Amino acid sequence: MADHLTLFHISDIHFGLEDNLALDWVKAEIAARQPDAVAITGDLTMRARHREFAAAATWIRSLDAPVTVEPGNHDLPNYHLPSRYLNPLGRFEAFRDLVEKRLEFPGLALVPLNTNVSAQPRLNWSKGWVSRRALDNCLSQIDALPAGTRVIVTAHHPLREAGTHGTALTRNGNHALDQLAQRNVLAVLSGHVHDAFDLMQDTPSGPVRMIGAGTLSHRIRSTPPGFNELTWDGSKLTVHVRNLEGISSHDMMVDEVPEDAMPPREAGEPVAPIGRIPRTDPPVD
Repeated sequence: MADHLTLFHISDIHFGLEDNLALDWVKAEIAARQPDAVAITGDLTMRARHREFAAAATWIRSLDAPVTVEPGNHDLPNYHLPSRYLNPLGRFEAFRDLVEKRLEFPGLALVPLNTNVSAQPRLNWSKGWVSRRALDNCLSQIDALPAGTRVIVTAHHPLREAGTHGTALTRNGNHALDQLAQRNVLAVLSGHVHDAFDLMQDTPSGPVRMIGAGTLSHRIRSTPPGFNELTWDGSKLTVHVRNLEGISSHDMMVDEVPEDAMPPREAGEPVAPIGRIPRTDPPVD
């Protein structure tokens, strides 16, 4: 079993509205720190345009670390419905080998869970949906791992259902969490809401830890651009939210998964301290 692993959890880069200062910083951190893996949990692009995917491919291929990529809702072509229905991941061609790639280490594996569908019976298609096929694929990969292997699941949308039937964040998210709780899952990584979080979600089969990363773009958010540095020492997973403004992990994290991404802070406005719920593994700053 691996004694120590470092994972960089990046999300919502949104090429087309990317923050180049943040991207250069993260690339330099990867080169300097040499994490064991980089997990990118979706929304690489703004509009799924070819030029945005080309920029994403150039940046991702330049990273000096093993990478796994989850698609996000912004990465499916909304404005060209035939592509969305018939080949929703077609524009990932330049780095298709990294999309939903399982990464395995001694005693630990990163396993993908696609939370996107081509169409939904609700107006807001940006929200998540765990299809039976996607969940079965994820669970079968987990069940095929060597006995005792701990698992980190990578997804784009937080597996949280909230509000009314029509406004649920991720349809079938509760069922997916319950199935994951029955397995050796350490945490579910996601993005989508542009702010970091680290929460425990109760299910009938036990609690599941949900970890969200912020954004590396200029899109809406309530905290500065950042990413998560995860460390696994063989018994405990800790999260450090890295950012260019030197704000603590505690103050970078929201204490609930919001319905939508938060508006940006005004220039110079400090990040207010955010209350957190108690949990077993506090963040390390």
